[in-house]
Amino acid sequence: MKLPIIRQAYQNASPEKLEAALEVLEAITEARGVNEEELNVIGELITNICGAIEVHEMVKSGMRESEALNGFAQKVMGSIDK
Repeated sequence: MKLPIIRQAYQNASPEKLEAALEVLEAITEARGVNEEELNVIGELITNICGAIEVHEMVKSGMRESEALNGFAQKVMGSIDK
């Protein structure tokens, strides 16, 4: 998870475009011949896209962009600590 990437994706892509990209990446993970390193990179991209989608949802519900980004980061870090 990289907040600058999440911020960039949030600011430059609609939720619909992010969802489409997510679907493509998920489909690629199921292809034969994708190695472990490639899966790790795709997983990181998926995490960042999901973060941008979640930030869109938080901002839509009234949260400021910076609060939404920090909230998502704290949520992810909290789930890692468990």
